Amino acid sequence: MNTSLTNTARLLVAGLRALLVLTVVTGIVYPLVVTGIGQGLFPGKANGSEIKADGQVVGSSLIGQSYNLPLKKGRQTPEPDLKWFQGRPQNGLGTNSVNTQYELILSGATNRSADNEELVQWVKDAKAAVVKDNSVGGYTVKPSDVPADAVTSSGSGLDPDISPQYADIQVHRVAERNGLPVEQVQKLVDEHTEGRTLGFLGEPRVNVLELNIALREQVAGS
Repeated sequence: MNTSLTNTARLLVAGLRALLVLTVVTGIVYPLVVTGIGQGLFPGKANGSEIKADGQVVGSSLIGQSYNLPLKKGRQTPEPDLKWFQGRPQNGLGTNSVNTQYELILSGATNRSADNEELVQWVKDAKAAVVKDNSVGGYTVKPSDVPADAVTSSGSGLDPDISPQYADIQVHRVAERNGLPVEQVQKLVDEHTEGRTLGFLGEPRVNVLELNIALREQVAGS
């Protein structure tokens, strides 16, 4: 009997020691080491890939933003502010209806099949808007010029990037709205176009927030 209690006590003590050691290693040492490595080698990515302008954080290079005018009375959705480059549609985004204490945006896809009538109509409306908004004096956008990312939302609805093709067809409109030469705006797009990761992963892309920050600096300096 005494031997059984002794063995049980020994096992309990060993278990508590193992719990304490694992708690310290996995709950304190490991997080501190990983955090230290991240802050030392990749501080930008470790802190959320923040983008700053005028010394203030204005967003993340990983999260897309909207560039809209203030919501007008009687309208359900705001109109785009056409002096800025526009990102991809955000049809998959939802709003928080459960805990209304916080004003949250819920990311997600549209979850509609390719032949869904509502999705088809969204694409048609988006293409018509892209053609209309970006056809300015001396420059006309044809429906065949509109790339897929200009009329479809991403899986998260928060894609921060657009294709170079979509950026290019916005150049004339942005230049006209901001009173800048087309060549100057096109140069901004070219400078902010990133190639495929490692030369073969993904597609060439343009980060819309970084491009618009550079555009604002050009407008301020003109």
